[in-house]
Amino acid sequence: QLQASGGGLVQAGGSLRLSCVLSGRTLRNYRMGWFRQAPGKERGFVAAIQRGGTGTWYGDSVRGRFTISRDNAKNTVYLQMNTLIADDTGIYYCAADQLIAGATMTAEGMIFWGDGTLVTVSS
Repeated sequence: QLQASGGGLVQAGGSLRLSCVLSGRTLRNYRMGWFRQAPGKERGFVAAIQRGGTGTWYGDSVRGRFTISRDNAKNTVYLQMNTLIADDTGIYYCAADQLIAGATMTAEGMIFWGDGTLVTVSS
């Protein structure tokens, strides 16, 4: 139902744009988030966006470098990643929840996930 793409190998300081397409459902019904899992680490929160796209929030390590956005007409959510560093390396997953606007977004609260796309940042 969720298909992420856009990962790849990039040098430190570079940029990538991830996309996540939802099929079979209507994107505007869900809050959307991006999570990532680095080798040997737990899956962690990266960014999230409200249903209408007007509210966004970010993990401390990516704030100011990453931007999440969505196009509900295209059933797609994006993650623009700039000024990448080696610590950004990992598998990036998009996911959806149906919690209220003010609820904390956690991996445990997501109701479905994409397959993930690998981002590798070389230093």
